[in-house]
Amino acid sequence: MRIIAKLLAATAIAGLATSATAAGITMKFGHVGAPGSLFEATVDNFAECVNTTLAGEVEIQTFGSSQLGKDKELLQKLKLGQVDFALPSSVMSSVDDSFGIFEMPYIIKDRDHMRRVQGVMMDKFQAAANANGYQIVGLAENGFRHITNNVRPINLPADLEGIKLRTPNGVWRLKMFQEYGANPTPMAFSDVFTALQTGVIDGQENPYAQIASAKFQEVQKYLSITGHVYTPAYILASKKKLDALPANIQTGLTDCANKTQDFTYEKAAELEASLLKVIEEAGVAVNTADKDAFIEASSPIYKQFAEEVEGGQEMIDTVLGLAKAN
Repeated sequence: MRIIAKLLAATAIAGLATSATAAGITMKFGHVGAPGSLFEATVDNFAECVNTTLAGEVEIQTFGSSQLGKDKELLQKLKLGQVDFALPSSVMSSVDDSFGIFEMPYIIKDRDHMRRVQGVMMDKFQAAANANGYQIVGLAENGFRHITNNVRPINLPADLEGIKLRTPNGVWRLKMFQEYGANPTPMAFSDVFTALQTGVIDGQENPYAQIASAKFQEVQKYLSITGHVYTPAYILASKKKLDALPANIQTGLTDCANKTQDFTYEKAAELEASLLKVIEEAGVAVNTADKDAFIEASSPIYKQFAEEVEGGQEMIDTVLGLAKAN
């Protein structure tokens, strides 16, 4: 009887294992983007591609609006295996100094420039991610960032003097706005609306897609078009967990990430035109800042990056050298 019982138990376990294999792998993708954001569109596009091309093998479930955690929490949960994918942006400069190159003001000119940088330098960024336990499955974007606040229009860096400005958790963004004279405060994206509404902070800086989807236009008086930083976003996974997947699944995930990058760039360009109008129609006063003045005021940040980050000057020279197509 014991032998029969053991055989039945073994058969049941085998059946469960088979049914789990047949059902495929369920993977969670967490991000901080609000409904209507570029982040949401990016993650949904990636999930749709994977769920279609790897149907029966992989199902990606998406969780936006920081449901599974804020950026730093998501990075930790990737390592713990509690989340399978995240879409960090500026916070990656806290993972490794090399990602800080994208925190340099005005260093990325446009998306074609970003693609050239990606083509030449991606191995460096992938090595930095791998060294910290992550794998970059593909790139997307957060976009070109602009400043909103409730104090005054920002035309020159001096106009930021004393303004309490939220920044992401990236050391170089903090240093940049300190150099400009602002009073920057790192804060999770999900906390920004309430902080603006209650006056804990005066302003923040983000691409139009993040501003509009988070409804910052409801609690901000001024939008100053600065375009001071372009931030890529990273479709990020745990290297250990990704390496354990079958080769065909790894290839399928990478292929979908590449397709999603194309989608994201097109969607971002589209949103830049439409969402500026949404922000203006909400009653926000819009001005175009003096970019030359901001570029001039940014030289100390470049100098500091070159001095403090190993290979920093070489990275700066490489990126700037790729600004024009050959």
